[in-house]
Amino acid sequence: MRAATTLSVVVLAAAGIGHAVVTRLDGEIARVDAFKDMKNRPEAGHGMNVLLVGTDGRERISEEERRRYHLGGEPCHCTDTMMIVHIAKDRERASIVSLPRDSYAEAPAHTDQSTGEKHPAHPIKLNAAYAEGGPQLTVRTVEHMTKVKIDHYVEVDFTSFMRTVDVLGGVKICTAEPLKDSYTGLDLPAGTHELDGGQALQYVRSRHTDGSSDLGRMKRQQRFMASLMSQATSSGVLLNPMKFRDITRAVLGSVRADKEFGTGELIDLGRALRNLTPASSEFTTVPIERMGYPVKGIGSTLKWDGTKSDRLFRALRDDRPLAPYKTRVKYVQVDVAPQQIRVQVANGTTVSGLGRAMDKQLAATGFRTTKTPVNAPQSDVRRTVVLYDPRWDRSAKSLATALPGAELRTVRGQGPTMKVIAGKDFKKVQKVRVEDPQQDEAGVLKGNEVSCAP
Repeated sequence: MRAATTLSVVVLAAAGIGHAVVTRLDGEIARVDAFKDMKNRPEAGHGMNVLLVGTDGRERISEEERRRYHLGGEPCHCTDTMMIVHIAKDRERASIVSLPRDSYAEAPAHTDQSTGEKHPAHPIKLNAAYAEGGPQLTVRTVEHMTKVKIDHYVEVDFTSFMRTVDVLGGVKICTAEPLKDSYTGLDLPAGTHELDGGQALQYVRSRHTDGSSDLGRMKRQQRFMASLMSQATSSGVLLNPMKFRDITRAVLGSVRADKEFGTGELIDLGRALRNLTPASSEFTTVPIERMGYPVKGIGSTLKWDGTKSDRLFRALRDDRPLAPYKTRVKYVQVDVAPQQIRVQVANGTTVSGLGRAMDKQLAATGFRTTKTPVNAPQSDVRRTVVLYDPRWDRSAKSLATALPGAELRTVRGQGPTMKVIAGKDFKKVQKVRVEDPQQDEAGVLKGNEVSCAP
């Protein structure tokens, strides 16, 4: 998110300022060889693919800002935000795909640049690739997982994000529900807000405002990005040479980019992107098949949906819109994503296979079922029952929405796993999803659908 913010501002500014100023910028950007000696890379597609990486870098934040914006703790040598930005060949569309930090990934075989130690291919969390092998292993891992050839690499930390937002005069954010997160200090009532750099950082970092965790955070990041694009392109601030100078001073000290991302690329890309609007940008997150996917030695990860993610990245390679049409499948909106709800199904009837049928349909809708339904002690249950711990009441209501007519019963101490006893009334599972019911099957939204209304 920080990388996307910084790159958007600098590139759009390049469109209106010109060669002399951007040439000075080129000489001040720290360089990294993210593509050194890389072999067996994916075939190049059409358009341009930029891997944007946000790193911790909190050691550069003042003590007063650390306290105010809840940035305590030690900085980690890792990435906490990663996304692919695809710029169409005709420069009339930008597609932004968020890659969750805890994604289950497979790091290719590589040699440690510091120690010279050789490592075979092995599983990791996606954000750990940077800690283990820096930008090179990060790029190689992303290319290995997506089969998308990365053309450029840009890396930004906390400092540049905060300073860039401040130089722009803040960014407008809208929220229908109050947002509060004790971990980051975020506390926004429902309504419209002008966020400064520190508040914006709290907004895009928050993971504990509701039960949606990283998925909810990435949705908020996409909303922020759309609002920033709308504000930057409509206000004319980027055509002001003095503002552009202030922006470059704010971000240059903490930006790293590959050696080929220089003056020519910035100016050409800036001119091409000059007419981009929120309506010509689209945002999505890699489709997730399973939350909390356990991997020995790594812990809990997010497992991508292989079929849907392949379709998504094929569209990037082919330079096609990610959402060419709207789905005809009807969904009911719920508060908690099915991917975050664990479910144990039990058959409470004498109907053979009823538990397996319910388990399969719930899993197909995204719920994290055990995939091993059992028989309930009673076999004459007429109405389907959802047993749940009251601490997870929002998850229980979301599950009950997928099972029309189901009865909710509290069981203190049961824990986060819901238990469903299938009754004779069960017919089929209703498809559900969190917010934005207008979005298509891939979860793709246009920028003008997620930014604040004028």
